[in-house]
Amino acid sequence: MMPNMLKVIQAKDIKSSELNLKADVVIVGSGAGGAVMAYELAAAGKQVVLLEAGPYVPSSQFNEKFPDMLETLYQDHGGQVTKQGDLLVLQGRCLGGSTVVNGCVTFRVPDFILEKWGAEYGLTNLTPETLSPYFEKIERNLSIHTNQPHEINQNSRKLEQGAKALGWSVKPLQRNTKDCALTGHCLSGCKTDRKQSMLVTYLPWASHYGAQIYSDCLVTEILTDSGRASGIKAQVTDPQSGEKVADMTVKADLVVVSAGAIQTPLLFLRSQLGSQNDSIGKNFACHPSTMIVAEFEKDIYTWRGAMLGVYMDEFEHPDKGGFVLEGGGAGPMEIGMSTEPGTGKSYLEFMSNAKNYASCISLIHDHNVGQVSLKDGQKQIDYELSDDDFPAMKLAFKAAAKIYFKAGAKRVFLPTVDKRIVESEDEIDNKIDGIENTPFAIRMVSYHPQGTMRMGTDPGRSVTNEYGEHHGVNGLFVADASLFPTSIIVNPQESVYAISNYIADYILANEEKYFTRLN
Repeated sequence: MMPNMLKVIQAKDIKSSELNLKADVVIVGSGAGGAVMAYELAAAGKQVVLLEAGPYVPSSQFNEKFPDMLETLYQDHGGQVTKQGDLLVLQGRCLGGSTVVNGCVTFRVPDFILEKWGAEYGLTNLTPETLSPYFEKIERNLSIHTNQPHEINQNSRKLEQGAKALGWSVKPLQRNTKDCALTGHCLSGCKTDRKQSMLVTYLPWASHYGAQIYSDCLVTEILTDSGRASGIKAQVTDPQSGEKVADMTVKADLVVVSAGAIQTPLLFLRSQLGSQNDSIGKNFACHPSTMIVAEFEKDIYTWRGAMLGVYMDEFEHPDKGGFVLEGGGAGPMEIGMSTEPGTGKSYLEFMSNAKNYASCISLIHDHNVGQVSLKDGQKQIDYELSDDDFPAMKLAFKAAAKIYFKAGAKRVFLPTVDKRIVESEDEIDNKIDGIENTPFAIRMVSYHPQGTMRMGTDPGRSVTNEYGEHHGVNGLFVADASLFPTSIIVNPQESVYAISNYIADYILANEEKYFTRLN
């Protein structure tokens, strides 16, 4: 089935003010977790209804203009921020979710993270050996491959060059692309369908097997009956006017929530399921990310070619620092936003040199200190960078600066709100040691919200069991990054795909327990 033939029921297609549906399973969310779950269950013959709160935007409508696509494809039109206001949390809000707007980077969960999950949270079922077949399957299905030389642009070459000169481990990234066009517009959606997002893979495949896919449907409540999940309630809303088109009820034997680490706990809280376990919404982590920019004599054109090429993992393990650096390109506007070029003459001077800048992205292994909650019925993301995590962020700055000076940089711009420029290698420690962990000190963005519905064997410390099923409600599953007991340091999409597939197989292996028409 071709991607542009994807059958989606949208608000404009609804002619009744009330919809009452029945299914074996209803899935909330169409991103990495929901789409994989929908395909696996539909392919096994289950009647699947999948609901997405965001709009269906086919790739033909992606215009490669980032401000436009922020408005169209992202949660809160790209303006989702923490309560404190100093961390932007970017998530997709469209059919296909964040897989449509991410940078294509894929990693398996690091083995040492799985070991920690087993030792501290009882997830001894999630071993590298158990998950390996799922990762291999996902990698085949989504054309995940290691970047080849032509996919590593000059921007990433500078990170690679400097890291190698320091004797640090640096590797090509893996991405879920097929014949990448190297346009660098990943965050705006892939207009040519080369990115193997859920929009062009698992969702069409699920539809082929009969899954009914609805967009513009905001699920407002999880329904339960005598300790079992029984369905959902939702509102169908016109994406243009914001007006309600219809009320929807879906009765189902099984409910799977895959709305992401922010919307999933909010749905549970709105459904008054939070009282059964006070962990819901807590333990939020997000890999607070920064962009470090360096200026070179020669032209770099950081926005040309594959957006992400290589990564430096020398300090990935928490015992060595707990951070990675990824060679991430950006357009002139994004570079300006990340470095505060000033106004007037200083702005013009900075932007006139945009072609000479290289940039990398830092990801840190932050601890689960945040919380997602409802305040007066509204979403609240409460997250402050922990003092325990701040040293890892500063180590990332120092590593990036050392790398860039080894690669021949003239100067390095730090991602601080007060303008800090490192003019030589000798200044690195002094300039970075002086940064304090205060509100609005660092220009941070998160692309990887995690936690909030922690998976574990102890109901007192977790929301779901080791298979993603809610401790208090039978037949109510979670399948997204909210399950992660800790942050995983690296980009999470492949891990969500694999764990969702694992949970789907568990459900199918125990179908007599979950599907009433079999009993």
